[in-house]
Amino acid sequence: MFVSFFYLLRDRGLKVSLNEWMVLLEGLEKGLHGSTLTGFYRLCRAVLIKTEADFDRFDQVFLEYFKGVPFEGELPEDLMDWLNHPTQDLRRSVEELRGLGFPDETLEELLKRLEERLKEQTEEHNGGNYWVGTQGRSAFGNSGWHPNGIRIGGESRHRTAMMVAGERKYRDFRKDNTLDLRQFQTAFRLLRQLSVQSDTAEREIDVDGTIHDTCENAGNLAIRWKKPRKNAVKVLLLMDSGGSMEYYAALCSRLFQAATKTNHFKEVHTYYFHNCIYDTLYNEPTMWYQDSVATEWVLQQFDPSYKVIIVGDAAMNPYELKEQRYNWGEGTYGPSGLDWLNRFRTQYPHLIWLNPEPMPSAPTYWTATHYQLGQLFPMYELTAEGIETGMKRLMVRK
Repeated sequence: MFVSFFYLLRDRGLKVSLNEWMVLLEGLEKGLHGSTLTGFYRLCRAVLIKTEADFDRFDQVFLEYFKGVPFEGELPEDLMDWLNHPTQDLRRSVEELRGLGFPDETLEELLKRLEERLKEQTEEHNGGNYWVGTQGRSAFGNSGWHPNGIRIGGESRHRTAMMVAGERKYRDFRKDNTLDLRQFQTAFRLLRQLSVQSDTAEREIDVDGTIHDTCENAGNLAIRWKKPRKNAVKVLLLMDSGGSMEYYAALCSRLFQAATKTNHFKEVHTYYFHNCIYDTLYNEPTMWYQDSVATEWVLQQFDPSYKVIIVGDAAMNPYELKEQRYNWGEGTYGPSGLDWLNRFRTQYPHLIWLNPEPMPSAPTYWTATHYQLGQLFPMYELTAEGIETGMKRLMVRK
């Protein structure tokens, strides 16, 4: 049943397994879809789709299979806004509209005409029988009357629409969107290296070992225990604070919470810097002197086994990056910001840079340092797709 739907989902890039498909068929057998297409849609989405990022793609495939999507693009926002809130009220009685003659058209013919109208139309229309509009006799729009039209926006009134078109509900769940807290947590789950080498006193049942020992014991239950497997990944998180990063403060706060509040990693250590890493790092984003630690101490304290994530927009004056830093306390010049960054790059084989700004295609006056650092470090944009790729990069064996 619906085997071609299964193959269409797979063909469109949705990773639907055979086991998930069998669960869906079992749900249909039990009547969980309520014998309605809407119920079937919800059951399919609940069973087959694993992440909100795929909701939009699933909607498109579902509508494609059931002949419900007229074209790949979305309807213009200003069109939808006007159709949902018309400036005039020209509605006529249903009895008056029923007395008018309408051509008998197939859905394919209607869809072809709709595409033509959308290419031609440049302004709103209330009433009438040709353009996409409201309260008239056109086959396209809402709040009017047509025996076999396509409702766009508005609400169902006379239940005569052959089909309903509108904005896709889940179009915001794209992988190029910036992340919320839950998406950060989902992405961080990719950064795991399970190990039984832990000091915990916890024990859990070793199912395979228990089965083996029970068989060896002539069927008498023999429980075998084992240490639970814990994530052995250790993370060093270095975050740019202040200046141009103020705009991304909320986003960085969500990343910090996802990394530190879920107890997902074996260790997480967070330090802050401004614009670039120099001889001093800070325990708090306020970066007061009393909260500072020497960068040299950090490099000595955390060995190369740590996964390092640098978060910042890499935007600064090129002078800050390249020139030697003056130490006011000692009256001497020390390493430049680029020198310090290269030390991190050399010591930590598993290091990535997450940047809230997209990578510039070429260096300009405002993006020179961003572009330069993007050539030195594996740099990923702070989007769901970017951080997912970055987490996979951190897990690659060196």
